[in-house]
Amino acid sequence: MTKDRILGAIRRGLKRGPLPADQQAMLGGRLTTHPRHLIPARSRLPRPEQVSLFVRNVEKEFGTVARVADASDVPTAVADYLATQNLPSRLVMAPHPDLQALDWSSRPMLEIAQRRAEGTDMVSVQHGFAGIAETGTLMLPSDPTRPTTLNILTDTEIVVLRASAVVGAYEEAWDKLRADLGAMPRNVMFVTGPSRSADIEQTLELGAHGPRRLHIVLVDDDPAALPAA
Repeated sequence: MTKDRILGAIRRGLKRGPLPADQQAMLGGRLTTHPRHLIPARSRLPRPEQVSLFVRNVEKEFGTVARVADASDVPTAVADYLATQNLPSRLVMAPHPDLQALDWSSRPMLEIAQRRAEGTDMVSVQHGFAGIAETGTLMLPSDPTRPTTLNILTDTEIVVLRASAVVGAYEEAWDKLRADLGAMPRNVMFVTGPSRSADIEQTLELGAHGPRRLHIVLVDDDPAALPAA
């Protein structure tokens, strides 16, 4: 069912016709100019402190972070995390060029499938598009190289994120998405820590609606973001 047919069915259900020309022009103008909202002062920091704020907020929300000096260290960081958590070495990975370019053969114990996640997969490795310092949130847009199922179906999600992709505020993440992708993807997920809920007797349960573990491998590719020596 195409988008136009879906929206047409909604309009018929609401007993509404197409939008008048003036309203279409107003909405088109807003989409074109995308006015910015307030940006919290807590994210207005020098780059090293901004990245450190991102890490602290991830950990505050029950996620974990491992910082590596170079992208070539990612396979070892992934293997080490799985070993320390006593997790299986079989994983499903996003078919993203940045991940495919890594030498995964250096860790032959890892069994890697590059595809969408299935219900039986336990561990996924996703490509991180952006990290948002103000809340420790990941922005994960969907496309064929970043399957959304990797963010939902597995028990453990590992996200590989470059420090240069960490921004201060949500508005800056949207700026990056528009600049890098040129158009809105079908889906954009914001992930802050592992899935959790306290709906039942206000008892926190991890993994309620998605991964119970979120681990970020942060590649320090931005010299301006490195902590002071």
